[in-house]
Amino acid sequence: MSGWRENVKVGLPRLAVVAHDLIMVWVAWYGLHQLRFGLMDNPPPFPAWSTETALVLSAQALVFWQVGLYRGLWRFASVPDLWNIVKACVIGVTAIIVLLVLYSRMEGISRAAVALYPCVLAALLGAPRLLYRAWKDANHQGRDANSVRILILGAGGAGEALIRDLRRVGSYNPVGLLDDAGRLRGSKVQGVPVLGRIDEVAEIARETAAKLLVIAMPSADADALQRVVVACEKTGLPFRMVPRLQDVLEGKSLPGELKEVAIEDLLGRKPVMPDWKAIRGWLGGRSVMITGAGGSIGSELCRQCARHGAKRIALVEVDELALTTTEAALHRDFPDIELVCVLGDCGDPAVIAHALRRAEPEAVFHAAAYKQVPLLQTQLREAVRNNVLATETVARACRESGVGTFVLISTDKAVDPVNVLGATKRLAEMACQALALQHATRFVTVRFGNVLDSAGSVVPLFREQIRSGGPVTVTDPEVTRFFMTIPEACQLILQASAIGTHEAIYTLDMGEPVPIRLLAEQMIRLAGKQPGRDVAIVYTGLRPGEKLHETLFHADERYRPTGHPKILQAEPRDIAAASIHASLDQLREASVRYEVESLASLLRLAVPEFQPLAVDMKTPDARNTVVAFPARSARKI
Repeated sequence: MSGWRENVKVGLPRLAVVAHDLIMVWVAWYGLHQLRFGLMDNPPPFPAWSTETALVLSAQALVFWQVGLYRGLWRFASVPDLWNIVKACVIGVTAIIVLLVLYSRMEGISRAAVALYPCVLAALLGAPRLLYRAWKDANHQGRDANSVRILILGAGGAGEALIRDLRRVGSYNPVGLLDDAGRLRGSKVQGVPVLGRIDEVAEIARETAAKLLVIAMPSADADALQRVVVACEKTGLPFRMVPRLQDVLEGKSLPGELKEVAIEDLLGRKPVMPDWKAIRGWLGGRSVMITGAGGSIGSELCRQCARHGAKRIALVEVDELALTTTEAALHRDFPDIELVCVLGDCGDPAVIAHALRRAEPEAVFHAAAYKQVPLLQTQLREAVRNNVLATETVARACRESGVGTFVLISTDKAVDPVNVLGATKRLAEMACQALALQHATRFVTVRFGNVLDSAGSVVPLFREQIRSGGPVTVTDPEVTRFFMTIPEACQLILQASAIGTHEAIYTLDMGEPVPIRLLAEQMIRLAGKQPGRDVAIVYTGLRPGEKLHETLFHADERYRPTGHPKILQAEPRDIAAASIHASLDQLREASVRYEVESLASLLRLAVPEFQPLAVDMKTPDARNTVVAFPARSARKI
């Protein structure tokens, strides 16, 4: 019974709209004929109802239904709805002419009335809809006296759409717009005035008693957005932003949703735009395997591969929860992708052989690794086992199975390494290079800097510290790092893989390094607080294995540009493959015996450029450092 009532509630307004439209059809048809015949001396009779009138109503009603005139609501009538009405009127008059010619050869029908009919009918149908919407908008605008007064930064298409959305909600009142375009000064957008430039936001916000600022500039680059955010912060008011179209399409934001400005939006460089045509051409229809598929990089790689045409994805992951979570997300977002899930350690040859047999991949992305610098300083055996020996196991299995492309995901810390992470990742690069000699499998290495919001990175740490009221801990006031987003990192991996060069090292031109101190201050401000006043920043000193500044290039690798303007390719340094294989065998034996001292000595010998940082053992962080690297004998490298 309740369902019947709901149908009546929904159906009655639609029936009323249909009735209104058919009455307008009769008014247009009958009124035009009365007007035309009223100008004649001896007008022919034209009754208010006839068979011809019934045919007109029937034909026009059918056209209305087929065109979809009743799928929309008068409350949200807009230009597309008006265009639909015009189309329905033109098609309708065509159908009416055909019917009346067949029925009566149009005897007693005014040709002039037929010609004017679609124009008059479109006006009779469109005007009530627009008037109704204008009345509802005005009613919503004035209904809530306690609505939040909003100042919008950006008077473009996003600002105009935002005003319409805010008025529909009813609890927000847009009081003005700001834009740097001088030609817009004094104009109005949806009835809301453009009051001044963006850098005048503090003064104008006070004059208009605004309570919230909204940045409606979804296409602004990082530099422009930083300038806008700085202006907003000076007002002391909360601010939000309209999400970028790409974030909406990728499901990161909902249409019409206002989101907080994230630190990712304020990177000091423009996001890298991949060559999607080249990536899809290389990836489309392929089977790929990803180790570490449940991690930050691995899971995003899975999504990127699924989005850009891979037919089968094998997920190798040692963490059962991470594997389950990633598999469920891929099944939800990409139900047509074939998934092969393998739970196990990628350093186990049996696990990798099993995964390769099941998936038969044409490309393997090796994302599994340990990456926490201070922790790995005290866990040398696991760092070597997972970052070096497991990499060699996977790479060798791929070579023996005839995999077309093996991609090692490395780090900028492998350049002139000073810590265990950098040294083990550099040795992993060398192990792949040794396997690549005179073989069909392409071995590709991709290096990049810190990844924003990846598991264990500084951004989620700062975010949690700010949420707890501080303090925010920064190692050193001068420390800098290169940053990129997780999607950018994965796009770089796919782009480099698609370039097609055998045995190459790729890195991203990441622009200028970001001071961690400024990153912390910006995140505190984005949280609506002031550094030093609301949230303290405490400098703790560099942790074991950390250095002030990272570098992306090694002096002997001779980087050169590629077909992509932001990706550089290095010439791998010469290595002695036999020596590398011997070092790996020795490391494997020492790992089995858990001989940390032997592992330290072997790692120094295998990676000549490894220069461990001297650690002050008086510092609290250094007391747990158990790895003692032997001093290098005085010799020329």
